[in-house]
Amino acid sequence: MTDPTRPVPKACIIGHPVAHSRSPMVHGFWLRELGLAGDYTREDVRLEDLAGFVASLRERGYVGANVTVPHKEAVLGLADVVSETARAMGAANTLWFENGVLHADNTDVPGFLANLDERAPGWDRSGGTATVLGAGGAARAVIYGLLARGFSTIHLVNRSEERSLALQAAFGPAVKPCGWDALAAVLPATDLLVNTTSLGMSGQPPLVLDLKALPDTALVHDIVYIPLTTGLLSAARARGLATVDGLGMLLHQAVPGFAHWFGRTPTVTEDLRALLVRDIERAAA
Repeated sequence: MTDPTRPVPKACIIGHPVAHSRSPMVHGFWLRELGLAGDYTREDVRLEDLAGFVASLRERGYVGANVTVPHKEAVLGLADVVSETARAMGAANTLWFENGVLHADNTDVPGFLANLDERAPGWDRSGGTATVLGAGGAARAVIYGLLARGFSTIHLVNRSEERSLALQAAFGPAVKPCGWDALAAVLPATDLLVNTTSLGMSGQPPLVLDLKALPDTALVHDIVYIPLTTGLLSAARARGLATVDGLGMLLHQAVPGFAHWFGRTPTVTEDLRALLVRDIERAAA
């Protein structure tokens, strides 16, 4: 029975801008599904106001928060305890309180891995070679996860050699930086191709790749989820390759935060996925 004297726990997502975030839809679904009292809102916070806002989270009645662009890096210095994963990522996306102490974690790694585990079971059975497009924050999470699952070689394809070399320095010699002009040479040995760039996202330039050199057994994953079927995924399917879209990463990365804030571990279901798919399709129309 709900205690009427106990404050209703509420969490939020902090970003700028943040009106586009679908996180309230995800957490609202779980609160209803589990019959829990709680609330989840958006907070548009400018970078210069971030430190003050995070310091006042509890005063504002929040039990924690998600953090999105452009605050994922800056928020690391504002938490009392930072997880090993968040330190390795150089960014955090989830905040919560334990005994009054503010903790920070990065759940993009488990979100990335859980999505592939669900949509392509056994994808990591033999480890092998991955090719990752892009060298931003999302690439960090992908590389961290791939190394944890035993991938021995990760070709990192990016325009900026400096950023690629920085990731190699952070994660070791398994990361092999190369330019886009070398992509055709590395595709024949690629077991998993992952796009972490914004290319192919709605409103962004398309990602145009010739996938002929990929093995027939390769898996193609695009972390972009708007549109749900990107040009890369369409091209891969036309070639008969297995594919995984990016929506599941969004859903699975939300699970740990909900568990911290509301005390129950939710499940990513097809009903939740269908809810998000309908919303994405409605927005596109």
